[in-house]
Formats: sequence, C-alpha cells, structure tokens
Amino acid sequence: MAENRNGKKRKRLQLTLGIAMALSMLLSACSNNNGNAGNQNKTEPANSAVNNSDTSSDSKGDDGAPKPVYPMDTKDTFSYWAPINGNLITFATNLGEAPIGKAIAEATGVKVSYIHPTDGQAEEQFNLLLASSKLPDVLEYDWSIYPGGPEKAIADGVIVPLNDLIDQYAPNLKKMLEADPELDKMVKTDSGQYYAFPMVRNSEGVVFRGPILRKDWLDELGLQVPVTIDDWHTVLTAFKEKKGAVAPLTAQYAGKMNLQDAFFGAYKTSHGFYLDDEGNVKYGPLDPQYKDVMTLFRQWYSEGLIDKDFPIVERNTLDKRMLNGESGATVYLLGGGLGKWLESGKAQNPAFDLVAAPYPVLQAGDKPFTGQRDFKYNPKASAAVTTSAENLETIVKWLDFAFSEQGTMMYNFGVEGESYTMAGGVPTFTDMIVKNDKYTSQQMLAQYTVPNGPYPMHEQKTTNTFPQQDEAVRIWSETDAAKHIMPVFITPTADESKKVAQTMTAISTYLEEMFIKFIMGNESLDNYDSFVKQLEDMGIRDVISIYQGALDRYNDR
Repeated sequence: MAENRNGKKRKRLQLTLGIAMALSMLLSACSNNNGNAGNQNKTEPANSAVNNSDTSSDSKGDDGAPKPVYPMDTKDTFSYWAPINGNLITFATNLGEAPIGKAIAEATGVKVSYIHPTDGQAEEQFNLLLASSKLPDVLEYDWSIYPGGPEKAIADGVIVPLNDLIDQYAPNLKKMLEADPELDKMVKTDSGQYYAFPMVRNSEGVVFRGPILRKDWLDELGLQVPVTIDDWHTVLTAFKEKKGAVAPLTAQYAGKMNLQDAFFGAYKTSHGFYLDDEGNVKYGPLDPQYKDVMTLFRQWYSEGLIDKDFPIVERNTLDKRMLNGESGATVYLLGGGLGKWLESGKAQNPAFDLVAAPYPVLQAGDKPFTGQRDFKYNPKASAAVTTSAENLETIVKWLDFAFSEQGTMMYNFGVEGESYTMAGGVPTFTDMIVKNDKYTSQQMLAQYTVPNGPYPMHEQKTTNTFPQQDEAVRIWSETDAAKHIMPVFITPTADESKKVAQTMTAISTYLEEMFIKFIMGNESLDNYDSFVKQLEDMGIRDVISIYQGALDRYNDR
C-alpha cells in the first residue's frame, strides 16, 4: 500500500466499522422477508433446491440468532475479484455467465459482478488494485503472502476484520469454526482477528499430488512399483534401456523440479523450509543430507535417467512427455495429471495405464519423512471484504451461503438433476459431467461447480473418475508429512515480511542457479560447503528465526 494513502485507508476502515456497528444495532429490530429476486436464468432444478433450503423466514440458529433467508429480498449488488478457473475459459469469460454462477445468483437473490484478472497476471493486477482509489468489494486472494500478512492488510485499511460481521450475519461459518478449534486457529491472525471466508478442504482433499509411473511399462518389464531409491534406479534404467524413454523421470519446473519433496524426503530433508521432529523450523539446503540428494540427482542425470531439459519443462511439455512415451515417471497432480492422462492416454491406446507410487524411502519398511500434504484451510482461495464495500450485511450473508447445507451442495456439486443426482443418499455427478463426449470432466466441473473458492468441500465430494486415483490418495497419504510441513498461514510482522522478501528473493535465485549447476555437473559437489556458507552469508538464518517466531505465535493462538 502506498505510504501516502494510509491515512485515507484508515479513515475508510473507520467508516466501514461504523457502518458494521450500526447494522448490528439494527439487526434486532429488523428481520428479512422471504422474497424472490428476479432472475431471467431461472431453472427448475435450482428453484427446487431453493424451496428445499435449510433456511426459512424468521428461522433461528442454535444460539437463537436469526439465520439468513435465501434468496435474500434485496436489490444490493457488489463486486467480487477472483482468478477464473482455466477450465471455465473454454465456455465463459466470467463466472456469472456459467451455470454455477447463475445458480448461485438465483439461490441467494444477489447478482454479483465478477472481476477476473488476466490469466497469469493475478499478482500484478492485485498490486495495481491496491494502488487504486477504489477496491472491489470482495477480494479472493492468498492473504498469507500480503506483506505483513492479513493483520497488516487490516491495519493498512485494505480489508475489514470480520469478527463482529461473522457473529451477526454468518451463522453457518460461525458454527463451523466453533466446532473445529484447529480450523479456527488457522483462519485468524495472531491477535485473533478473522480476515477471510476460507476454503476448507475435506479429509481427502489435502493430498492430491505424488509419484506416478507407467503401469503398462512396469507390467511389460515384469517390474514392481518402486518403493526404495534403489528400486527407482532399477525402474528408471529399464524405462530408458528397454522402453526407449528419452526422459525416464521428468517433472514440471518452476524454479525447481516440482517433486514435492519426493526423493528429498527419503533423506529426511526438504527442498525448502520444513519442521523437524521437534517442531523446529529448518531449511533443507543447509542440511548435510541435502548434498546426498544432489549427489543422487547428479548421478541419475549423468546416466540419462532425469529429463535432460528439466529446467524448461512446463505443463504442456509434461503432458506430451507422459502421453507419447518420452517419459515413464513423474510427480504430479491427482486430477490434472493422473486422471487427465489416463483419460487421454486410454483414448489413444487402451493398454495405456498409470499407477501411483509411494514417496520413496531408503529402506523398505520406512515411512516417508514427508511428501505433498496441504492443510484443511486453503488460504489461496479465501475471500476478504474490503474497506470499499458498503453493503456489508448482504455481502457477508452471501458469503455465508456457501457454508449452509444448500450452498455447500451447490458449490460442490452444482444443480441437482443436471450436474448431479442423489443415489442412495450420496451425491453423484451425472454422465454429462464425467462421461462427456466432447469435454473433459475437469472442464465440465468448472462450469457447474466452484473448483476453488471460499466454501467447505463436501466430505462425499470426489472428482476421481478412475480407481487408480482413489488408490493414489491412499498411497500418497502414507507419509509423515503432517508432522513436517510448515504451515503456510503463519504471519511474520510487517517489518519481518520485508526482511524475508528481500532475503528470500536473492536466496531463491541463487538456489535455483546452484541446483541446476549441481545436477548438470557444471558445479562440483566438492564446493557444497561454500554453497551453504553463501546461503548463510545471504541471511538464511535470519529468515529461519523469523519463521520460528511466527510459528510460535501461531501455536499460541
């Protein structure tokens, strides 16, 4: 936030909080009438869902407070800024134009004006918004990466604290937070201020990435799914020598090989920050065993087992490698990788098959030290109310709809009778979604559901279309990652954030440069100690200390 705007922002925040207090006083004297907002895109299934809503006029929550009535009898509208799902762009340029956007508008009685940043430019356009004179009313953003975290965003007058607003107008979210102390701790600041409506993953949704191999190749060669590092060497060598794979192991590259600590975890370290067994913050490249990982990768690269072009592998390259036989192993996504490739690969060759592998270990029987595992709270898809917002009651009630029984079903499954049906009490996607002749299931889901956003994932929701995906979640979950993944929503102070940003920008660039040099053999591993010393000279120990303090404060919430 520009320094000369802070005074104006604080005044705007004070005005907003004044409005919230006034609304609080009016609440006991006012109640909503169950009115139907006009909507030209009304459909019978969605209307049926509205009539079966878990809310009714003058209904009361467990604490006796009025519950929101949907659809709301209001002419209020507001603006909502959020990235658009890439799979939706095939059909619509705005969420409001999609079937799910129309269904939400009908169910809530509120027509929202969605604003989507240009694909790949969300960060830049977010920063431009902060410098503007008026913000959108709601911003869906990862507030944990705002300089100084959400606490600073509130102090800067960018977003409003939600404690009183949740108490008054969001009974569904309030009930969820009261029932789940762990989630409650995740979605507020160190001082106890709620700052966003969260995306909450279900129990299976926290694991969605891991090692994937060509099962048809394993079967043809008489090989088992690899478990240990030695097993992996055997398999990758066979893929190269007997299947002609030019890149036996490949992975998408984004400043590093995106392996989600596969292979690193076998040596009980990480490519970045992690927690040791005592819960202390560590930085993997400082560990002596990190050199062992570099030694392993250097050997595999020299033997032609790792993609020789790994520093430039992007999503499209990865797809091509895995589908045309150039690669036989990678670490990638459950839906956008394993599911997508099975769908495309089997269409070209019915024998094409993939299988998930466990995160590698050194000795069979060991439990992987870490792997990909996220937290139930996903800060990247959480929505905060800005200080530009005026219709606070309507906005908060609208956001809370996603946490109601009716809203949760709609956000997760779409329109009953169209995108899903109830089979034996279980919501099941229709063939239009999962067996569409023209579009992938991910493309169809983007039209009829909200893949990412501020709502709770239904425990029965799954977008898996192959049994291999169900098995993958089970296999990839068998790690100790829950003990060793550092929470992404810890919040250094504003000054600490500046220090971290300055230091880590330089360190990340240096680490990437050396990572490539070590693996390709352009830098001798004999120089590893000087590499570690350089990281320390650049201030990595200060960053570790800052993160440790932020973690301690988080644990004390």
